[in-house]
Amino acid sequence: MGKEKKIESNFLVQGSILAVASIISRVIGLLYRIPLKAIIGDIGNDYYGTAMEIYSILLLISSYSLPLAVSKLVSTRMAKGQRRNAYRILKGALIFALVSGTAAGLVVYFGAGVITAYVVKTPMSIFALRVLAPTLLIVALLGVMRGFFQGMGTMMPSAISQLIEQIVNAGISVWTAYMLYQYGTKIGAVLGNPSTYAEAYGAAGGTIGTGMGALAAFLFTVFVFISYRPNLRRGVQKDKGKRVEGYGRIFHVLLITIVPVLLSTTIYNITSFLDMGVFKHIADLQGYQSREYSTMWGIYVGEYKVLVNVPIAIASSVSASCVPSLSTAFAGKDIAQVKRKVGYSIRFIMVIAIPCAVGMGVLASPILQLLFHDSRPMPAHMMQIGAVSIVFYSLSTLSNGILQGINRMNVPVKNALITLAVHMSVLVALMYALNLNIYAVVWANTFFSLMMCILNGRAIRRYLKYQQEVRRTFIVPAISALIMGAVVYGVYALLMKALGINMVATVLSIVAGVCVYGIVLLLLRGLRENELRSFPMGGMIVKVAKKLKLM
Repeated sequence: MGKEKKIESNFLVQGSILAVASIISRVIGLLYRIPLKAIIGDIGNDYYGTAMEIYSILLLISSYSLPLAVSKLVSTRMAKGQRRNAYRILKGALIFALVSGTAAGLVVYFGAGVITAYVVKTPMSIFALRVLAPTLLIVALLGVMRGFFQGMGTMMPSAISQLIEQIVNAGISVWTAYMLYQYGTKIGAVLGNPSTYAEAYGAAGGTIGTGMGALAAFLFTVFVFISYRPNLRRGVQKDKGKRVEGYGRIFHVLLITIVPVLLSTTIYNITSFLDMGVFKHIADLQGYQSREYSTMWGIYVGEYKVLVNVPIAIASSVSASCVPSLSTAFAGKDIAQVKRKVGYSIRFIMVIAIPCAVGMGVLASPILQLLFHDSRPMPAHMMQIGAVSIVFYSLSTLSNGILQGINRMNVPVKNALITLAVHMSVLVALMYALNLNIYAVVWANTFFSLMMCILNGRAIRRYLKYQQEVRRTFIVPAISALIMGAVVYGVYALLMKALGINMVATVLSIVAGVCVYGIVLLLLRGLRENELRSFPMGGMIVKVAKKLKLM
């Protein structure tokens, strides 16, 4: 039993490392979007967001599933002591990434004009999209390196490379956006449209940072690999296994592993791309001017999505860390351990996602004013409507990873296809029947994430004969978050009445909310000591909690 606790603790620690890195990365990403938005505005945010959506789809198709596939294949071979084959998986995957990343980059560069003008009705995003073409190759190679280290059982290289990527991205994006915005203004003055060209060139400057950040992260992972290579070679030399996998078989295994994951992640993530195209085409037919619907989409991708993606990143990190661990336990037919890992993962996610959703909903306008100096009602209403999707997206993202980890990779594909079809129908109906414009996108995405939770949850129960513990996973965090929400609302209202300074009131009410949530959660026994110790700075939290008689 002690060994099982240690395995579970290590599993959560690895997930926590990647989760913390993802949170910090998202916070950095959030912070640099503030000056970026100030430079390029809502329209520029639309051009930037459109280019990033198209880039994301090509990234999904070409290499997004590589880290997951490589980590899964490497971890299963390491569990069997096949170090030589694990090393060959890495080399085969790098060749695969080189081919797929180059092909995707060529498609983006030469097809940018057609895609931006006719598919998404945003022709001025062509400059930003073309800048992203080489990044597809870099990210493909980076994904393989991250997947290899995750498969070896360490999340640290992936975590540090994420931080390096975002820091470099943030610094270069803001600087190049400013410089190219000025250049675009001059170009536009000559061509008679200074604002549009300034916004388009500024958005292109923002995407330069994406490529440079990925390059810096890739170089770091290469450095770590070179440092680790002597140990790896010694392990390979000690490998007495007679069966050495040929590269033909490796490419075959990569493909049959990647394709289901690729289909699942593509369908799961293509919704934003399709939403963009459907929203802009229907808005155009409904008589909205291009700058009107461009502004609405700019607010959606530049403010709303940036904020809600911060807590969702935690689920993505835990999902990435749980796949190799679940694959190893599942390959060893240790179903009891698989179930424990699933329970730990879901509880970990819910303890964080539920209060984030409540906090975002309660402090929607104050947070937007603090970060983006935006007091308009539209962004705040988006946040209030879509805050609950943080919980659903976190859970559905994690459940995708769980199903992939237990070799049920086709199930999320089927679920995502069903959900996507219904989602698009809901979006069109909301826009045409109720004329909800951009709010239709928020409602439809919330519905999509909820439906994925339900379908994936049914599949996990079916294939693992698994029953999720409800009280400590859902009920206690929900009660704690509701109490927290009431306190946050009251503290903010009192501080605004007394001081009238939004920044002070927002920050102090968030601090009060975190403290209240933690206290209530511990008083209601939402977390046990061993679980809390697996969290970042868990040991210190346990000491404080015991001194305060909360545990």
